[in-house]
Amino acid sequence: MTETKSSSPGSAEVWITGIGLATSLGEGLDANWEALNARRINVDEKGFAPYIVHPFAPVNLDAQIPKKGDQRQMEAWQRIGTYAAGLALDSAGVKGNKEILGRMDMIVAAGGGERDLAVDCNILNLEAEGNSAPGFLNERLMNDLRPTLFLAQLSNLLAGNIAIVHGVTGSSRTFMGEEAAGVDATRIALARIAAGQSHIALIGGSQNGERKDLLVLYEFGGFNLKDKFVPVWARQQNAGFALGSAGAFLVIESKAHALARGAKPYARLTNVVADLAHRRHPGEVTATLEKLWSKLGRLGDKGAIITGATGAEPATSEERAFLGEHPDFAVRATGTMFGHTMETQFPLGLGLAALSISRGALFSPNDPTGLEVEMSKPPTQIVVIGAGHWRGEGMALVEAIS
Repeated sequence: MTETKSSSPGSAEVWITGIGLATSLGEGLDANWEALNARRINVDEKGFAPYIVHPFAPVNLDAQIPKKGDQRQMEAWQRIGTYAAGLALDSAGVKGNKEILGRMDMIVAAGGGERDLAVDCNILNLEAEGNSAPGFLNERLMNDLRPTLFLAQLSNLLAGNIAIVHGVTGSSRTFMGEEAAGVDATRIALARIAAGQSHIALIGGSQNGERKDLLVLYEFGGFNLKDKFVPVWARQQNAGFALGSAGAFLVIESKAHALARGAKPYARLTNVVADLAHRRHPGEVTATLEKLWSKLGRLGDKGAIITGATGAEPATSEERAFLGEHPDFAVRATGTMFGHTMETQFPLGLGLAALSISRGALFSPNDPTGLEVEMSKPPTQIVVIGAGHWRGEGMALVEAIS
């Protein structure tokens, strides 16, 4: 087990002042909040059968990406993320403010781009038919793949497109590494602002879950949910995740910076901690989550937990064992409503935590097993948990501002 990494908050208090959500449930805060409380779930069980996905809700891309040329040169995951980033900037009241955007830092959690499905299918079919001479694979890849495909797959293109479309031109970092990338993007941004190295930052990620190439890759590991949708906590007999399409971005800034521009905060981002259990033995995820919990800070009795639990095993069962040790905290699993969005799952949880605190209520439970229950009191502390389907654990503490 590796040493726990913490954001090590300094003297500067950090506020969440902008939230941008574009998901399978809709666009914007009101649409997602309404869908959550109505317990709506948007899944496609037929289009990628036997696999299940949460498809992206239709949006008018022109509202956040006005130039058609910009839209055309982006892949779907880049359009989703650039759109959600624009919503976050609008929410924070900094959209179009060149002075602030010119020094706004950006930390993005992103995966790779989409593969050329036709080329991949042709190679696999020829291999299966036995028509693959020595050097066949290299020959086909060199001759069939268009050179521009490799440029389109660069993970830092999301940050580049956000800079081009929205004018966010401070420092830029892109983290890869599935769920852990979202945790570390948040952890580093918080640490920089708390230490006075940055004053305002845009953080988040995006995922296009409606990709046959991704489904094939995750099927090799046995991670896909198949045949019939069930909520995350009811998947013990049919383990796996349903990929989701979503973009989630937040604007975070120092309290002093927010006050100086008259910004209204949603919540405070108090701490982010991360670890990487080896997962060689049963119970390591549970033990790691307990260690992270102990490092978050003082936790009261009006708390809740928003987790990105995937439904993949054994990580989900081990996380559930951890949750059983903290029964006073009401639990919500975003994977049930939004699907699993990989790098985006942790920023998505943060956005929902800040939104819940700002609206004085936790959204409705959506779980037939009884693990998730109603919360009658307004939450003042929400712990966001990210335990990767294969590697990586993290937590964040989001609090009400007194």
